[in-house]
Amino acid sequence: MARSVVLITGCSSGIGLHLALRLASHPSQSFKVYATLRDLEDQGPLWEAAQAQGCPSGSLETLQLDVRDSESIRAARARVAEGRVDVLVCNAGRGMMGPLEAYEDHAVGSVLDVNVAGTVRVLQAFLPDMKRRRSGRVLVTGSMGGLMGERPAERVQLAGGGVFLTALHDPQPALRYYTTERFLPLLRLRFDDPSGGRYLAAMRRVVFQEESAEDPDDAPPAEPPAAGLGAP
Repeated sequence: MARSVVLITGCSSGIGLHLALRLASHPSQSFKVYATLRDLEDQGPLWEAAQAQGCPSGSLETLQLDVRDSESIRAARARVAEGRVDVLVCNAGRGMMGPLEAYEDHAVGSVLDVNVAGTVRVLQAFLPDMKRRRSGRVLVTGSMGGLMGERPAERVQLAGGGVFLTALHDPQPALRYYTTERFLPLLRLRFDDPSGGRYLAAMRRVVFQEESAEDPDDAPPAEPPAAGLGAP
C-alpha cells in the first residue's frame, strides 16, 4: 500500500518536531514525512530524536521552507520526490508575550507575516494540486493562548500527536480539534456570559490554582471588564 505523503512546516521544535517523529515512527509505516524548517542548521535535534525513536529508513526527510518566502515554498514543493502531498500540516508559527502596548510595529508585523500570511502562502502552493487530484487533507495548527491564557507548551506537544492522528484518520474530519478537553468549558463561557465575569473568575482559578474549570459557577463573582477593555 502506498504511503501517505505528509509535509509539515515548522519542525525545528515543538509540535512540528513531535508530530514529524510521531508519524515517521508510526508502527504501520504508512507515512512518508517531509519535515520542513526555515533554517536547516536547526535540524540536529530532529534527527537525534528520530534516531532515538528508531524511525525507519526513508520515513523522514527534511526540507528548507520559509513560510515568509513564496520562492522557498515552491522550491520545497518541487523537492517532494513523490510529486504530491497527501497531508499538509501548516504548523509554522511565531508568538509574542507581554502587554499589547509594549509591542513594536515590526514585531506585530512579523507575527502576522508568519502566522497568517505564511499559512496563506503555503496553502496557495499546495491546494491547487490537491483540488486537481480531488484528494488531500490540510491541518492548520492554531493557538488558544489569546483566548485562554498561557499554559505549559510541553503539555500541548505531548497531547497534540493523538489529536493530529485523529484528524488524519477521521473519515469526516471536524472543523476544529483541541489538544486538551480541559479548556472547552472555558471556551463555552466566552459565549454564555457576555459580561466576561464568569470567564475571568474561572480562568483565574485554572491559571493560578490549577483547579478544574468544569464548575465555574463555584468561583466568586468577578467584576465585568470595562467597556472597550480586554481581559487583563
